[in-house]
Amino acid sequence: MSGERLEAAPAVAVEDARRTYHLAEPVHAIDGVSLTLGEGSFTAVMGPSGSGKSTLMNLIGCLDTPDEGEIEVGGRSVRVLSDAERAHLRGTEIGFVFQTFNLMPRLTAAENVTLPMVFHDAVDVDREQRARTLLERVGLGDRLEHVPSELSGGQRQRVAVARALANDPTLVLADEPTGNLDTDTEAEIMELFTELNDEGTTILLVTHERQVAEYADHVVHLLDGRLEDVEHLGERRDVAVPVADADTTRSSTTGGEP
Repeated sequence: MSGERLEAAPAVAVEDARRTYHLAEPVHAIDGVSLTLGEGSFTAVMGPSGSGKSTLMNLIGCLDTPDEGEIEVGGRSVRVLSDAERAHLRGTEIGFVFQTFNLMPRLTAAENVTLPMVFHDAVDVDREQRARTLLERVGLGDRLEHVPSELSGGQRQRVAVARALANDPTLVLADEPTGNLDTDTEAEIMELFTELNDEGTTILLVTHERQVAEYADHVVHLLDGRLEDVEHLGERRDVAVPVADADTTRSSTTGGEP
Protein backbone atom coordinates (compact mmCIF):
# COMPACT_ATOMS: atom_id res chain seq x y z
CA MET A 1 0.00 0.00 0.00
CA SER A 2 1.54 3.30 -1.09
CA GLY A 3 1.63 6.00 1.54
CA GLU A 4 3.74 8.16 3.77
CA ARG A 5 6.62 6.36 5.43
CA LEU A 6 5.58 5.13 8.87
CA GLU A 7 7.65 4.96 12.02
CA ALA A 8 5.62 2.01 13.30
CA ALA A 9 4.48 -1.20 11.63
CA PRO A 10 0.86 -1.01 10.46
CA ALA A 11 -1.82 -2.44 12.71
CA VAL A 12 -4.54 -1.62 10.18
CA ALA A 13 -4.26 -0.91 6.46
CA VAL A 14 -7.29 0.26 4.47
CA GLU A 15 -6.85 0.67 0.71
CA ASP A 16 -9.55 2.16 -1.51
CA ALA A 17 -12.30 0.54 0.59
CA ARG A 18 -15.87 0.90 -0.62
CA ARG A 19 -19.12 -0.23 1.00
CA THR A 20 -22.52 0.44 -0.54
CA TYR A 21 -25.85 -0.40 1.07
CA HIS A 22 -28.61 -1.06 -1.45
CA LEU A 23 -31.70 0.50 0.07
CA ALA A 24 -34.40 2.43 -1.82
CA GLU A 25 -31.42 4.19 -3.36
CA PRO A 26 -27.76 3.08 -3.12
CA VAL A 27 -26.00 4.55 -0.09
CA HIS A 28 -22.22 4.82 -0.52
CA ALA A 29 -21.35 4.58 3.18
CA ILE A 30 -17.61 4.25 2.51
CA ASP A 31 -16.41 5.57 -0.82
CA GLY A 32 -12.74 4.96 -1.59
CA VAL A 33 -11.13 5.39 1.83
CA SER A 34 -7.41 4.64 2.19
CA LEU A 35 -5.71 4.87 5.57
CA THR A 36 -2.89 3.18 7.48
CA LEU A 37 -2.72 3.00 11.28
CA GLY A 38 0.59 2.20 12.92
CA GLU A 39 0.89 -0.23 15.81
CA GLY A 40 0.28 1.56 19.07
CA SER A 41 -1.41 4.55 17.43
CA PHE A 42 -4.38 6.34 19.00
CA THR A 43 -6.75 7.62 16.33
CA ALA A 44 -10.13 9.33 16.60
CA VAL A 45 -12.63 9.36 13.73
CA MET A 46 -14.95 12.35 13.43
CA GLY A 47 -17.65 13.44 11.03
CA PRO A 48 -21.34 14.29 10.88
CA SER A 49 -24.01 11.61 11.15
CA GLY A 50 -24.03 9.52 7.99
CA SER A 51 -20.39 10.29 7.16
CA GLY A 52 -19.35 6.63 7.37
CA LYS A 53 -17.69 6.54 10.79
CA SER A 54 -19.45 3.47 12.14
CA THR A 55 -19.27 1.69 8.78
CA LEU A 56 -15.50 2.15 8.71
CA MET A 57 -15.32 0.85 12.28
CA ASN A 58 -17.40 -2.21 11.35
CA LEU A 59 -15.20 -2.96 8.34
CA ILE A 60 -11.99 -2.74 10.35
CA GLY A 61 -13.59 -4.78 13.14
CA CYS A 62 -14.50 -7.64 10.78
CA LEU A 63 -18.21 -7.10 11.46
CA ASP A 64 -18.69 -6.33 7.76
CA THR A 65 -16.65 -6.72 4.57
CA PRO A 66 -15.96 -4.14 1.85
CA ASP A 67 -17.52 -4.44 -1.60
CA GLU A 68 -14.24 -3.29 -3.10
CA GLY A 69 -10.75 -2.52 -1.87
CA GLU A 70 -8.65 -4.14 0.82
CA ILE A 71 -8.59 -4.05 4.60
CA GLU A 72 -5.76 -5.68 6.51
CA VAL A 73 -5.75 -6.18 10.26
CA GLY A 74 -2.47 -7.36 11.72
CA GLY A 75 -1.20 -8.07 8.21
CA ARG A 76 -4.16 -10.30 7.27
CA SER A 77 -6.59 -9.42 4.51
CA VAL A 78 -10.14 -9.46 5.87
CA ARG A 79 -11.61 -10.20 2.43
CA VAL A 80 -9.90 -13.57 2.02
CA LEU A 81 -10.76 -14.89 5.48
CA SER A 82 -13.62 -17.31 5.96
CA ASP A 83 -16.49 -16.37 8.27
CA ALA A 84 -14.96 -18.57 10.97
CA GLU A 85 -11.53 -16.99 10.53
CA ARG A 86 -12.98 -13.49 10.72
CA ALA A 87 -14.87 -14.44 13.88
CA HIS A 88 -11.65 -15.78 15.40
CA LEU A 89 -9.73 -12.62 14.49
CA ARG A 90 -12.55 -10.47 15.83
CA GLY A 91 -12.74 -12.38 19.08
CA THR A 92 -9.06 -12.77 19.88
CA GLU A 93 -7.27 -9.70 18.52
CA ILE A 94 -9.93 -6.98 18.51
CA GLY A 95 -11.75 -5.55 21.51
CA PHE A 96 -15.00 -3.61 21.11
CA VAL A 97 -16.49 -0.86 23.27
CA PHE A 98 -19.92 0.55 22.39
CA GLN A 99 -21.91 3.64 23.38
CA THR A 100 -24.75 1.53 24.81
CA PHE A 101 -22.39 -0.79 26.76
CA ASN A 102 -24.06 -3.99 25.40
CA LEU A 103 -23.68 -5.85 28.68
CA MET A 104 -25.69 -8.98 29.43
CA PRO A 105 -28.26 -7.70 31.95
CA ARG A 106 -28.54 -10.87 34.04
CA LEU A 107 -24.81 -11.50 34.32
CA THR A 108 -22.57 -9.96 36.96
CA ALA A 109 -19.73 -7.65 36.04
CA ALA A 110 -17.26 -10.52 36.40
CA GLU A 111 -19.41 -12.84 34.28
CA ASN A 112 -19.72 -10.22 31.54
CA VAL A 113 -15.94 -9.90 31.39
CA THR A 114 -15.51 -13.69 31.38
CA LEU A 115 -17.91 -14.19 28.46
CA PRO A 116 -15.46 -13.45 25.57
CA MET A 117 -13.01 -15.95 27.06
CA VAL A 118 -15.73 -18.61 27.11
CA PHE A 119 -16.77 -17.93 23.52
CA HIS A 120 -13.21 -18.24 22.26
CA ASP A 121 -12.25 -21.18 24.44
CA ALA A 122 -9.40 -19.55 26.36
CA VAL A 123 -8.65 -22.81 28.17
CA ASP A 124 -5.16 -21.80 29.25
CA VAL A 125 -6.49 -18.80 31.18
CA ASP A 126 -7.92 -18.68 34.68
CA ARG A 127 -11.01 -16.84 33.50
CA GLU A 128 -12.32 -15.79 36.88
CA GLN A 129 -8.93 -14.48 37.97
CA ARG A 130 -8.43 -12.57 34.72
CA ALA A 131 -11.90 -11.02 35.00
CA ARG A 132 -11.12 -9.99 38.58
CA THR A 133 -7.77 -8.51 37.54
CA LEU A 134 -9.30 -6.54 34.67
CA LEU A 135 -12.14 -5.18 36.79
CA GLU A 136 -9.68 -4.16 39.48
CA ARG A 137 -7.66 -2.39 36.81
CA VAL A 138 -10.66 -0.28 35.77
CA GLY A 139 -11.48 0.52 39.39
CA LEU A 140 -14.32 -1.95 39.92
CA GLY A 141 -12.70 -4.52 42.17
CA ASP A 142 -15.54 -4.03 44.64
CA ARG A 143 -18.28 -4.49 42.01
CA LEU A 144 -17.47 -7.99 40.75
CA GLU A 145 -20.85 -9.47 41.69
CA HIS A 146 -23.02 -6.51 40.69
CA VAL A 147 -25.31 -6.83 37.65
CA PRO A 148 -25.50 -3.88 35.20
CA SER A 149 -28.70 -2.46 36.72
CA GLU A 150 -26.79 -1.99 39.99
CA LEU A 151 -24.05 0.06 38.30
CA SER A 152 -23.88 3.66 37.14
CA GLY A 153 -23.37 4.52 33.48
CA GLY A 154 -19.68 5.13 34.02
CA GLN A 155 -19.29 1.85 35.88
CA ARG A 156 -21.07 -0.03 33.10
CA GLN A 157 -18.69 1.45 30.55
CA ARG A 158 -15.74 0.43 32.72
CA VAL A 159 -17.08 -3.13 32.69
CA ALA A 160 -17.36 -2.85 28.90
CA VAL A 161 -13.72 -1.73 28.66
CA ALA A 162 -12.63 -4.63 30.87
CA ARG A 163 -14.64 -7.02 28.69
CA ALA A 164 -12.96 -5.61 25.57
CA LEU A 165 -9.58 -6.53 27.10
CA ALA A 166 -10.60 -10.06 28.09
CA ASN A 167 -8.69 -11.81 25.30
CA ASP A 168 -5.73 -9.39 25.38
CA PRO A 169 -6.41 -7.71 22.01
CA THR A 170 -3.84 -5.68 20.10
CA LEU A 171 -6.56 -3.39 18.69
CA VAL A 172 -9.46 -1.76 20.55
CA LEU A 173 -12.34 -0.22 18.58
CA ALA A 174 -14.57 2.18 20.50
CA ASP A 175 -17.77 3.51 18.90
CA GLU A 176 -18.97 6.64 20.77
CA PRO A 177 -17.81 5.16 24.11
CA THR A 178 -18.57 8.35 26.06
CA GLY A 179 -21.81 9.29 24.31
CA ASN A 180 -24.00 8.39 27.30
CA LEU A 181 -21.70 9.73 30.02
CA ASP A 182 -21.41 13.01 31.92
CA THR A 183 -18.32 15.17 31.51
CA ASP A 184 -16.45 13.90 34.58
CA THR A 185 -17.10 10.24 33.76
CA GLU A 186 -16.17 10.89 30.13
CA ALA A 187 -12.75 12.12 31.27
CA GLU A 188 -12.26 9.03 33.45
CA ILE A 189 -13.05 6.68 30.56
CA MET A 190 -10.78 8.57 28.18
CA GLU A 191 -7.92 8.43 30.68
CA LEU A 192 -8.43 4.67 30.70
CA PHE A 193 -8.05 4.55 26.91
CA THR A 194 -4.94 6.72 27.19
CA GLU A 195 -3.40 4.28 29.67
CA LEU A 196 -4.14 1.35 27.35
CA ASN A 197 -2.53 3.19 24.45
CA ASP A 198 0.53 4.03 26.55
CA GLU A 199 0.94 0.28 27.08
CA GLY A 200 1.00 -0.33 23.32
CA THR A 201 -2.63 -1.08 22.46
CA THR A 202 -3.79 0.42 19.17
CA ILE A 203 -6.94 2.50 19.71
CA LEU A 204 -9.45 3.56 17.06
CA LEU A 205 -12.28 5.65 18.47
CA VAL A 206 -15.38 7.14 16.83
CA THR A 207 -16.73 10.31 18.42
CA HIS A 208 -18.79 13.43 17.76
CA GLU A 209 -17.06 15.29 20.58
CA ARG A 210 -13.99 17.40 19.89
CA GLN A 211 -12.82 17.22 23.50
CA VAL A 212 -12.85 13.42 23.27
CA ALA A 213 -10.98 13.39 19.96
CA GLU A 214 -8.20 15.49 21.47
CA TYR A 215 -7.11 12.57 23.65
CA ALA A 216 -5.93 10.92 20.43
CA ASP A 217 -2.68 11.50 18.55
CA HIS A 218 -4.53 11.74 15.24
CA VAL A 219 -8.02 12.76 14.11
CA VAL A 220 -9.45 11.38 10.88
CA HIS A 221 -12.31 13.42 9.41
CA LEU A 222 -14.89 11.70 7.19
CA LEU A 223 -17.58 13.32 5.05
CA ASP A 224 -20.03 11.48 2.81
CA GLY A 225 -18.02 8.29 3.10
CA ARG A 226 -14.74 9.90 2.08
CA LEU A 227 -11.62 10.84 3.99
CA GLU A 228 -11.52 14.62 4.13
CA ASP A 229 -8.62 15.34 6.46
CA VAL A 230 -6.15 13.81 8.93
CA GLU A 231 -4.96 15.96 11.82
CA HIS A 232 -1.79 15.10 13.70
CA LEU A 233 -2.27 16.48 17.21
CA GLY A 234 1.12 15.39 18.53
CA GLU A 235 4.58 14.64 17.20
CA ARG A 236 3.86 11.05 16.15
CA ARG A 237 3.25 10.29 12.47
CA ASP A 238 2.13 6.67 12.66
CA VAL A 239 -1.11 7.31 10.78
CA ALA A 240 -0.86 7.87 7.04
CA VAL A 241 -2.91 8.37 3.89
CA PRO A 242 -1.71 7.62 0.34
CA VAL A 243 0.74 10.09 -1.17
CA ALA A 244 -1.89 11.22 -3.70
CA ASP A 245 -4.00 12.44 -0.78
CA ALA A 246 -1.12 13.85 1.27
CA ASP A 247 -2.41 17.41 0.95
CA THR A 248 -5.39 16.43 3.12
CA THR A 249 -3.17 15.92 6.16
CA ARG A 250 -2.23 18.69 8.52
CA SER A 251 -0.73 19.22 11.93
CA SER A 252 -2.61 20.92 14.74
CA THR A 253 -1.54 22.17 18.12
CA THR A 254 -4.56 24.38 18.76
CA GLY A 255 -7.28 21.73 18.69
CA GLY A 256 -9.55 24.02 16.67
CA GLU A 257 -12.44 22.73 14.58
CA PRO A 258 -11.58 21.87 10.97
